[in-house]
Amino acid sequence: MNGGERGAVSDVLLAEPRGFCAGVDRAIEIVERALTLHGAPIYVRHEIVHNTFVVADLRAKGAVFIEDLAEVPPGATLVFSAHGVSQAVRAEAARRGFQVFDATCPLVTKVHVEVAKLAREGFEFIMIGHKGHPEVEGTMGQLTEGIYLVEDVADVAAVQPRGDKLAVVTQTTLSVDDAAAILAEVKRCFPKVREPKQQDICYATQNRQDAVKVMAPQVDIVIVVGSPTSSNSNRLRELAQRLGTPAHMVEGAADLQPAWFEGRSRVGLTAGASAPDVLVQQVIARLRELGATAVRKMDGVVENVHFPLPRGLGSRSMGAVAPVPESASSRS
Repeated sequence: MNGGERGAVSDVLLAEPRGFCAGVDRAIEIVERALTLHGAPIYVRHEIVHNTFVVADLRAKGAVFIEDLAEVPPGATLVFSAHGVSQAVRAEAARRGFQVFDATCPLVTKVHVEVAKLAREGFEFIMIGHKGHPEVEGTMGQLTEGIYLVEDVADVAAVQPRGDKLAVVTQTTLSVDDAAAILAEVKRCFPKVREPKQQDICYATQNRQDAVKVMAPQVDIVIVVGSPTSSNSNRLRELAQRLGTPAHMVEGAADLQPAWFEGRSRVGLTAGASAPDVLVQQVIARLRELGATAVRKMDGVVENVHFPLPRGLGSRSMGAVAPVPESASSRS
């Protein structure tokens, strides 16, 4: 590295927590165990998680990522991604006779179960989320009618439910603050709306956003490791910017631009819930090349959540398992 690049960066503050969450860990392990037990190829509907590095690594091991089940040959093994799928996709997979392993995050499954339960009781739904995101498509696809998507506060006014039994559900990877503002408008327009017993935004999304709220005021620039398709990674970048700190999202160390750090010596570093730590370590190494001499980890929530694997893939040896965390965070 030439000497002209050195000296801009002096300190790196690492967010805690950052990177992989329990749902992502579980989804990747499901694909890897399926490959070990059944051999390549293993077909995966949609990217297993939204990270280019992870998808490329699994593809090299024999995973085939598809969007249309017509691309899967008869008798093949199929994995549903962590984002979840609609009832129509489940029915088609069953009709085609695939061996299916479901890598849907249990926190997304919780939302699906709530939708199904309340729909049987006659409820319609407002879903707060981003149009086109696979998790949103999966959740809305639990029903054939009676579920209305709102992406922002302005969308709420257009919702016209047929009855007076209305519930609200949320994409798990949204901005906590944005979702709260939209929910407040939903409650203003529909005072009797039923809210989830516990918030739908997952513990990992909440914890990573909380860490950025603490970190951003202490640094001159925030770097988020994550892929452009990752909702929760995008929300981290947006949050830092909203707090007044310049922020950039990178897929890896090669994306860092020395010009970003001119006059900004204190760097905050975090990673979305689908970004592996190896990428964070590579970014740290590159920041050292750019002059960083101190790397300090923030105090923060320690996550101890683990989810069990589907039947047929064996049990996990690590830690205790929790089907659904009872709170937004897990502290040791």
